[in-house]
Amino acid sequence: MKFAQNLRPRQGLLKVLTLVFLVSVSVMPLNVLANESKEPTFNSTTTLQTILTSSHRSEQNRLRDKYRHPTQTLQFFGLRPNMTVVELWPGGGWYTEILAPFLASKGQLIVTNLADASKPTLAFQEKLAGNPEVFGQVKVAQINPPNELTLAPENSVDLVVTFRNIHNWVKAGYAEQVYAAAYKALKPGGILGVEEHRALEGISLEDSIKTGYMSEDGVIAAVEKAGFKLVGKSEINANPKDTKDYPGGVWTLPPTLIQGQKDRQRFLNIGESDRMTLKFVKPKAP
Repeated sequence: MKFAQNLRPRQGLLKVLTLVFLVSVSVMPLNVLANESKEPTFNSTTTLQTILTSSHRSEQNRLRDKYRHPTQTLQFFGLRPNMTVVELWPGGGWYTEILAPFLASKGQLIVTNLADASKPTLAFQEKLAGNPEVFGQVKVAQINPPNELTLAPENSVDLVVTFRNIHNWVKAGYAEQVYAAAYKALKPGGILGVEEHRALEGISLEDSIKTGYMSEDGVIAAVEKAGFKLVGKSEINANPKDTKDYPGGVWTLPPTLIQGQKDRQRFLNIGESDRMTLKFVKPKAP
């Protein structure tokens, strides 16, 4: 009986505390209650820094910011929120996650995707469809290089960007066609922004294809041959730790780490590859 008597006041206190909690929740703003599950919201005032810290980006992708410097790179290319932008060969969408919300309100993002049923193609399609809050305004240009490479209507694009794709185009034998397609889509005065793994001077084309590292002078010459003019270089994405002499080529370094656990910490300490960052313009008519 004594135990039961002691329990009654405790039960009363528990009821009071429960009532206080329920009342506090009932008057709490709905946006606070939904904060944990709410999708990120983007608008015309959204900054790149806000996007970089948004919950729609995985922790793994955010960790790569220190190597890829997305804010500085996109600012160097001249990105503005009211632009029409084409992202070539977006891969898994690392940069798409940044460009899409930044351009959603005032601009337009167009991404290429191969017209096939490969796993990477389908995975990228699923990524876009799975998050309409982020990717709902993105347009997809289906391509089948080298012959089907229409990126956008002629002279309609402000900025074309490509990140670490040129070595694959060179290997496939259609780099010239991609440059020509970008030139055709851009407005006069439009910009082509290039980021690519940078080789040591004097590398042969054969070794470039084998290692994934491209000659900076060679890239510049090839892009200018398509009609563009180089207007800027940046060392934003340089990495002096990258010795570029690995048996597995650039894929030895993160994020691929093709050698698995072998010398893994050594390659993590080096970081991602040394990269050229180049800005080209489509000249205006005289």
